[in-house]
Amino acid sequence: MNKKLLSLLAMLLLVATVAMAQASEGIRFCPEGSKLADAVAMAKKQNKMVFLDCYTSWCGPCKMMANKVFPQKKVGDFMNPRFVCIKIDMEKGEGPELVKRLSVSAFPTFIIFNNNGGEVGRFLGGSDADGFIKRVTDNSVDKGSAAMDQRWEKGERNEAFLREYLSSLANAYKNERADEVAQALIDPKAESFTNDSTLVQAFMRCISNPFSAAFIQTAKHPEALIARIGEMPVKMKMQSVWRNYIGQLLVAKDGKQTFDQQKYDRLVALMDECKADNRHEIALDLLITAYGKTMEWDKYVKACEDYWNDPTLDVTDLMLCRWATPIAKVCEDKALRAKMSAMLTKRLADLASGAREPQRKQGNMTLSGGMDKAMKMLVDNLQK
Repeated sequence: MNKKLLSLLAMLLLVATVAMAQASEGIRFCPEGSKLADAVAMAKKQNKMVFLDCYTSWCGPCKMMANKVFPQKKVGDFMNPRFVCIKIDMEKGEGPELVKRLSVSAFPTFIIFNNNGGEVGRFLGGSDADGFIKRVTDNSVDKGSAAMDQRWEKGERNEAFLREYLSSLANAYKNERADEVAQALIDPKAESFTNDSTLVQAFMRCISNPFSAAFIQTAKHPEALIARIGEMPVKMKMQSVWRNYIGQLLVAKDGKQTFDQQKYDRLVALMDECKADNRHEIALDLLITAYGKTMEWDKYVKACEDYWNDPTLDVTDLMLCRWATPIAKVCEDKALRAKMSAMLTKRLADLASGAREPQRKQGNMTLSGGMDKAMKMLVDNLQK
């Protein structure tokens, strides 16, 4: 074996040794691809609790925790003797199923389970090492949430319990269960809940199902709620509930997502019944989002074209770039790529001729520059 090869092997061994040493100082996570059930089984054998990091690849605070906090020795010294730790990307593998089952609505969400798989506590967002250790400590003590879950599941529905349970769920950001409990509390008073400030707060914070009686009543007759809290918050709540129903239109199974057409049709019919603002735009936007998630690119491009060709709707430069990006990245169908390229090319021509002003703002945010450079890059990619 020559000297150069020996030197290379020695260097690789040193790098591997250093990497292993660094990894051992911080939190030891289960191997990538492990499932939550595997972590629970391991915790039971080792008489530990389970720590779950619910993250996504695009989440800034998630990356900060992974790169700066989890590798620290004092964090590993605290976590490793007490927990079986697992990280799961909420957009891959069993992640989408866990998002629904565990009612995860923001990232990062950190959840602590006992070794029977029962949730003990959770918290959200990034922090420094000391803050993280304190939050883990505070949320490792069962504050009765599991007991309240059991009472709910056994059918307890008295108003005092529902109010207490809803407060606990809202503080833990368990949005899906909070919506169910809020419906049980508010729907029987759908026509009068606006007289109770606590119920108004619960409606605004927790109701996310557009088919709930309280939401339908408010969508059709918003005057009472507007009189209590003002027109803008009510309009924003209505739009948020309609748009965020996308999570219910996607069914996750075995790492794949499918679109529930029947639920979508029911939603569109309800928006028409309630005469919802921007309902046509919302309906098309939901289709675009859904078909992007299911990667049904023919239907995705068709929905984009329907939006693009509707004279009552406006497609911003940023929106057009967002539509085109997944087609440029993963769709190999030349006809679909050509259709998306044609929309971008038409927009570039309109910008060049002055027929359309370049987009300068997105909501309240001022963009640093026009999107023409990004559009040109996308066209070049799509035409390859």
